[in-house]
Amino acid sequence: MSFLELEELRLQRNSKLAFLFFIFVFLIIIFLYSTLNTILSDRKIPAKTSVIHDRSLRGDIISKDDYTLSTSHKIYQATVYVRNIDPDKESLFIKLFSIYSGMDEAEIKEKLYSKNGDRKRGRVILSKKLNAKNAIQLKSLSFKLQKLKVFIATKNRQGINVMYGLDIEEVGESREFPLGDCLTPIIGYTSKTTEDNYVRPKGKKGLERYAEKHLTSKKNGIFIGDRDVVGAIIRNGSSMRTLRIDGLDLHLNIVLSLQKRIEMVLDDMKIETGAAEILGAVMESDTGNVLAMASSERFDPHHIRQRDVAALNPKFSEYPYEVGSIMKPLTLSIALDHDRVTPNSWINTYGGHLKIGKRATISDDEKFDSLTATDIIVHSSNVGISQISWMLTGEEFRRGLLKFGLSQKSGIDLSRDLPGRIKPLRLLKNKLHRANQSYGYGMHATFAQMLKAYSAFNNGGKVMTPKIISYFQNKNGKHYTLPSPQPDKQAIKPETAQKIHKILLEVVKRGTGVDAQYAGLEIGGKTGTAHIATSAGYSKQYHSSFFGFANDKSGHKYTIGVLVIKASKPYRYFASKSAVPTFRAITNSLVELDYLIPKLTPKELEEKRKRLEAEKKHNKAHPNHSSKKPKNRPSKSKVKRYHPKRYVPKKYKPKPKIKERQEELFNDLDMF
Repeated sequence: MSFLELEELRLQRNSKLAFLFFIFVFLIIIFLYSTLNTILSDRKIPAKTSVIHDRSLRGDIISKDDYTLSTSHKIYQATVYVRNIDPDKESLFIKLFSIYSGMDEAEIKEKLYSKNGDRKRGRVILSKKLNAKNAIQLKSLSFKLQKLKVFIATKNRQGINVMYGLDIEEVGESREFPLGDCLTPIIGYTSKTTEDNYVRPKGKKGLERYAEKHLTSKKNGIFIGDRDVVGAIIRNGSSMRTLRIDGLDLHLNIVLSLQKRIEMVLDDMKIETGAAEILGAVMESDTGNVLAMASSERFDPHHIRQRDVAALNPKFSEYPYEVGSIMKPLTLSIALDHDRVTPNSWINTYGGHLKIGKRATISDDEKFDSLTATDIIVHSSNVGISQISWMLTGEEFRRGLLKFGLSQKSGIDLSRDLPGRIKPLRLLKNKLHRANQSYGYGMHATFAQMLKAYSAFNNGGKVMTPKIISYFQNKNGKHYTLPSPQPDKQAIKPETAQKIHKILLEVVKRGTGVDAQYAGLEIGGKTGTAHIATSAGYSKQYHSSFFGFANDKSGHKYTIGVLVIKASKPYRYFASKSAVPTFRAITNSLVELDYLIPKLTPKELEEKRKRLEAEKKHNKAHPNHSSKKPKNRPSKSKVKRYHPKRYVPKKYKPKPKIKERQEELFNDLDMF
């Protein structure tokens, strides 16, 4: 070959090598780009780590005697893809799921099929209310169903065969009330709120709302770590765990055993009186601790019905009303505190009629020419208490009522605490307005305010704020207490309180409260019956109240309040016929549970002995007639158990209508 031919062959070879080199470099670049792109792109590969969420729970509400009234637990839902269930093994799936979940087979089958009877294909939620026990059992069932080949693979939209089994997931927290309607409406109820697709309870009324900030869960727990091939967290030095912090438990001063008895008492008395609602409460006079606070209108917080709506609001602090004659001891105590009158001062009562101006007349049911200050309370004289209020200036009267806690929030630990209303100073300077308010009209107070005010007469003149909550407790047992929104105050002098205390004892001994007497105990109080005001004026419906105290010689002192709303049975609207017997039944419950221990004096023991002997003789002479039982404490075997289902209402004989002096009805109700 010539030199030129050799050179041409060399150039051709070099060109081919260069072309191959560039092809190789190009392929290397493509490979590197593909590798880098794979590294940097998000790929659906199993995570290297696994996360377990441990969501915190709302705190419990617990009574003083350690009964759980409100608690929370986690809820789970079960889901399944219907198209992944083998049609030939569908009945097996339904049968096993029914056994493990407790659901009815027909209900499960209904969820798997449409209304037209066609089998569904997508994801179906079988249950949203599974508890932890059900969830554990169903997770176990899921593995068993896979082994039994109940589930089959189907193609998804991408044409890939996938198989979904039975999925159990945590979806929220449920609030439970194990004792049903007990302590409602005080305990309140909850609604549902959603946070990151997780359902949480939220307090709406009563204690649930009042303590929302403290009951609600504080911090969720989390566990993060490397995972193994089956997804379980490997517990090593790189794993990290944060413990959950639950809400605080709320401990009450309320004793469930006493609370339940008083609720049954109120249920019984509601039937006897035909009342719309009855409220009752027992409070330690020297501490303000509420041992029981009950209503005859209750509801199940977990299953609220339309007819329960009226009972949702706790009337103890949300229902201001004209209190009537139970205001009279407060008026007298203010006058005694200013040394304007003494318990033995004689007041001219003008035969039970006192005219003010041209139109207004104040009247009494019982007609007296004059009465002592003590007997003005005992006989509930409107004329007498009006004149006592005139011994005070409007400013002194108003300031005195404010010291008792009227026209301001009572401080009770409930979600809504209304302040009520007393007349402004410009009106109280007028004698008519001052008289009107002195016996409980033209003003409004709540049940909690009057309970607080009457504690002064059994506690040396110091008003005690009603305290339902004892303390909060975390899971480590540490206690927390909240400061009272209304501090306890000295409303009147101790010597003034003692004078009113003795006067209230007289009301029970020989006044309108005689049916509240209990042998061996110190019982005092004041009745009040007031018309209910409407937009059209005063109606023929009534509020009947009795507030007072019950003490024994062992040092136990309790302030007790009763309010009967709209009693409809004949003559039962009088406080002496409704509120007083309820007070007596509550006192009996305190005795039965040893909160009060009656101790009879020698004179009372002698009277009891004579009464028993007389009854014994009567029974011998009349063997077919049962004698009336004594009023002393009954034996445990014969204690009356209050139960609305066993109650047989009494038949009342209508009394003859009063044709003459019909206005005396209103006189007894403190009207003019």
